[in-house]
Amino acid sequence: MTSEVTDQVKTRYAELVAQINDAQHRYYVDDAPTLSDAAYDKLMHELEALEAELPELVSQDSPTQRVGAGQWLGFPSVDHAERMLSLDNAFNDEQLAAWATRAERDAGVPVRYLCELKIDGLAVNLTYEKGRLTRGATRGDGRTGEDVTPNVRRIKGIPHQLAGDNPPDLVEVRGEIYFPAEAFKALNEAQLEAGDRTYVNPRNAASGSLRQKDAAVTGRRALKLIVHGIGARTGFEPGHQSDAYEQLKAWGLPTSERWKVVDSLDEVREFIAFYAEHRHDLEHDIDGVVVKIDDTAVQEKLGATSRAPRWAIAYKYPPEEVNTKLLAIEVNVGRTGRVTPYAVLEPVYVGGVTVASATLHNQQEVVRKGVLIGDTVVIRRAGDVIPEVLGPVEALRDGTQTVWTMPEACPSCGTKLAPSKEADVDLRCPNTRSCKAQLVERIKYVGSRDGFDIEGMGEKVARALVFDEILADEGELFSLDEKKLAGSPFFLKKNGELSSNAGKLLNNLAEARAKDLFRVLTSLSIRHVGPTAARALANHFNSVPAIAGASLEQMSVVEDVGGTIAEAVREWFAVDWHREVVDKWAAAGVRMEQEPVADTGPKPLDGMSVVVTGTLQNYSRDTASDALVAIGAKVAGSVSKKTSFVVVGEDAGSKLDKALALGVPTLDEAGFEVLLTQGAEAARAYAEASRENA
Repeated sequence: MTSEVTDQVKTRYAELVAQINDAQHRYYVDDAPTLSDAAYDKLMHELEALEAELPELVSQDSPTQRVGAGQWLGFPSVDHAERMLSLDNAFNDEQLAAWATRAERDAGVPVRYLCELKIDGLAVNLTYEKGRLTRGATRGDGRTGEDVTPNVRRIKGIPHQLAGDNPPDLVEVRGEIYFPAEAFKALNEAQLEAGDRTYVNPRNAASGSLRQKDAAVTGRRALKLIVHGIGARTGFEPGHQSDAYEQLKAWGLPTSERWKVVDSLDEVREFIAFYAEHRHDLEHDIDGVVVKIDDTAVQEKLGATSRAPRWAIAYKYPPEEVNTKLLAIEVNVGRTGRVTPYAVLEPVYVGGVTVASATLHNQQEVVRKGVLIGDTVVIRRAGDVIPEVLGPVEALRDGTQTVWTMPEACPSCGTKLAPSKEADVDLRCPNTRSCKAQLVERIKYVGSRDGFDIEGMGEKVARALVFDEILADEGELFSLDEKKLAGSPFFLKKNGELSSNAGKLLNNLAEARAKDLFRVLTSLSIRHVGPTAARALANHFNSVPAIAGASLEQMSVVEDVGGTIAEAVREWFAVDWHREVVDKWAAAGVRMEQEPVADTGPKPLDGMSVVVTGTLQNYSRDTASDALVAIGAKVAGSVSKKTSFVVVGEDAGSKLDKALALGVPTLDEAGFEVLLTQGAEAARAYAEASRENA
């Protein structure tokens, strides 16, 4: 029994059809999407549910009855020999299991599943006749696409002639053209420098690059292809999807190494879970996993709907890019006075959390991105990366948006902002001693993992100490006592007694006084001096007074220091009240010197640079760094071609992406143990074996 088709239902159905058709056109044709993937999927799901409940509503122009959104007017149309279909989606395990149950039931025989990654790129169809590439086309509406043959021929890695002596008379090869993450970043930087349009994400960059009127421009872009299927064929009849992939690879076509045939749905779930955890380890974006029945005879038996095969489904991961409203742009003040704009957003769920703000880096970045207050903007949050505004959805502007301008004065203390140096793009508040916002950030940093690593000394404690005027500056931090803390309601119980947190803070401060000398240097918030430079200075000079009295030349020759850091250290110690902070800490018993580090000769990792990213189970970031330094390694904060290893814990972010893009060996925690105990060669072998087994 179906529900009654009311006027309200008809209106909503028409709205959904119109919205989705418009979104498809903007996405597939204009390369300028106005809906995020999550919003599009939500609308499509609502439409499909309505049509399932009320089949009499279904019209020919419904997006459920076709694939894609037609052709772009700049290229001639071409028909595919066999339709290019889309995929139905599963957003949770229940929907995946329901699909598998239906497929196994209708197959009538035991089935095996092929799992592969769903690359977020541009679908293309390559036609090979007697082994020769004769046509390249976009998917279009599934039946007719755009003829982009000259452009496809310019993409490196796509063979113009299949390898082997006996190619089939005809084979259509389906695949996804994508932009590697590092290449996408480089493209946008080049576009910006040239004053040209930048792309919001790699998928749009891939689409725009393939559709260049000048095929030579396409050839200069770092596009890549991964093939994932076949269409019409003559003289080629693989018995399984996996057989087809092996043959495509033998012909010289670029196939993925990340597919797997499994026997059960539980193994499918394991594959999905693995890449949900490691989706940022890849050189390209993915938005899910495609699950196919491997046997091609079963595929033919199950057939397809008007838009999707019944023998395959796409399991979609939670979206990492969404659209939301930019309500305002505000600024915060950092510990060194840097004033940074950030976006105040209409709260939106993305990357597993609800996001209400996102970084905008500096005033030049706001201009570069072209965002206006009131814009609908694209937000990205991947892994543990700080949420970022990618850019505006310009097609949704209605004239109410306004331009943001950087404030001229510090929002905390009212001091006029200025660059610290003539070429500095960042504006800073020069009122370093009295600006309460800066003092809060400096005290937080003293307690941070890079500083003294003092438990219980975060944002709330720092604000209470500053705004309740318990401290005039960070120099008084280690002389805190119960009487001083009692001056802030934050540290008191309702009955007026000191809270247990106050006692813990004082105990932790007492323990921190004896911590390593490099932590003292880091915690002083000297510009450019992080843990690596602080450790190098501490191990070279062995005391804070020696560092304070060293010349530029004496500091510059220290490895991991150099001229910029040396100058920053000299400038910092030249300020009277900075030296007073050091004196107060020394008077309170904070360690100011260390025993010289003994030279025991060459160490196993001498000359090697190691980056640690993510969370390790058995090591803090500091103990991991200490273990590496003890055997000669330099612990770096960023990944480059000179990096020897990247140690990867849970929730690793962009550093892992860069390591993979540069081919730097990566180690999980077990591999880290191998590096520490067995050395670099054993660790390289471990990394290689792990990569091959991934």
